[in-house]
Amino acid sequence: MFEWTWKKFDELTLNELYQIMVVRQEVFAVEQNCVYQDADGKDPIAWHLCAWKDQQLAAYLRVLPPGSRFKEVSFGRVLTSFQFRGQGLGKELTREVIGNVHKELPGEPIRISAQAYLEKFYGEFGFQKDSGTYLEDDIPHIEMVLKCSN
Repeated sequence: MFEWTWKKFDELTLNELYQIMVVRQEVFAVEQNCVYQDADGKDPIAWHLCAWKDQQLAAYLRVLPPGSRFKEVSFGRVLTSFQFRGQGLGKELTREVIGNVHKELPGEPIRISAQAYLEKFYGEFGFQKDSGTYLEDDIPHIEMVLKCSN
């Protein structure tokens, strides 16, 4: 069983923030061999959704408010830690973020920049493709939108 936390930046403990930064670097910079500026100045305005198991970060993403990346609210930096993969945690993470966003910003659509191979995955949650394929950090991406259900 995972413990879920939904926090603004200034609510994160130093240990939580450190684990987030370490795992983001492990997944995006090392595993995906992607050189980019992870500390992009947007973490302080984001909500941070985490799944914890025995005080270890199992899954994570951040949610950016409308107008900070896209006109709509968005989420990104989506990851599952290596040792917790294959347990359906990505689906739980996606359900959790949709629920939290709809609670915080009722009626707002959600726009994401998804790795192109995940189109079917996000489509299962109602996201619809809303762009052609483009490269982001040399990885094929597409924009997808989840329209509000209100």
